[in-house]
Amino acid sequence: MSERATPLGKIEISRKAIASLVAETVLQCYGVVGMAGKTKFDDWRTGLLNSADAHKGVDVALVDGSITVNLYIIIEYGTRISEVARSVMQRVHYVLDHNVGLPVTAVNVHVQGLRVSHPS
Repeated sequence: MSERATPLGKIEISRKAIASLVAETVLQCYGVVGMAGKTKFDDWRTGLLNSADAHKGVDVALVDGSITVNLYIIIEYGTRISEVARSVMQRVHYVLDHNVGLPVTAVNVHVQGLRVSHPS
């Protein structure tokens, strides 16, 4: 949990809140069709429990007042993977910087797979 004191009181931001913001941002990026778990077991476990985890594929670490994010995404087949990953990094960094107000150390994107959304 991140904590900041102001003249009016204390502000606490949980990792889950940051993860929700990041997940929403990533899913709006061009070329991203979904989020994935770190491993196949994570995907299997989530499916088994029938829980629509809003933070699936997002790992947030708060260290010394800065944020590090690891993202596990699935990209649309036929898009340029490096461009989609770069776009995701820049957008997540921007959203966190402007909405959370904490410095962002790193946004790491791990492409876990490709998906064909519209077969021809």
